[in-house]
Amino acid sequence: MVHARTSAAVGLALIAAVTAGCSGAGSHSGSTTSSASAGGGNAHANPAPTESNPPGDIPDNQVYVAYRPTSGFTGFTVKVPEGWARTDKGTTTVFTDKLNTVRITAGTASAAPTVGSVTHTVVPQLKAHVAQFASPKVSEVTRHASRVVRLTYEGDSVKDPVTGKVVRDAFERYAFYRHGHEVALTLSGPVNADNVDPWRIVSDSFAWR
Repeated sequence: MVHARTSAAVGLALIAAVTAGCSGAGSHSGSTTSSASAGGGNAHANPAPTESNPPGDIPDNQVYVAYRPTSGFTGFTVKVPEGWARTDKGTTTVFTDKLNTVRITAGTASAAPTVGSVTHTVVPQLKAHVAQFASPKVSEVTRHASRVVRLTYEGDSVKDPVTGKVVRDAFERYAFYRHGHEVALTLSGPVNADNVDPWRIVSDSFAWR
């Protein structure tokens, strides 16, 4: 009788860059190991498939928590992914994890944003500051809070100082407005990531209070 044991281990590590003020850097990983033994000189190993999500995919089981600003304009709430790193600078709060970012900027405005105002004002501003800015599309969409103006576009991240890599990011920017206050909610991650559902959860959770 011959006894045999085989084992297989697969590891995947992805390292990417921090987006220019709008996205973070990190990795997704998954590994599986399996073994099998049989008598009579026959042995077969059937390893389970290795998890291989595209870089930047937010997990389906991600938990979201309510963010309520405690300074500046505090008249709104929005859900953000739990456990993401938070930074505050002036009227802007940014949540980052791996390659994804949620950016919230509150301010005042004399009038509600329109497709025209975003096209002629916001798009040129972003074009001047976002590397390789491209494919801007402005439209009105419905979210739970109200009808809002959404701007989608693409841009490059800054070069990661360690890896030297640059990530091509996709952005969704929502402009919420009420009573002279405007909140810009910008969501970003790698262009190949499938974050349609997570970004809908975040943008749909915005509420005035």
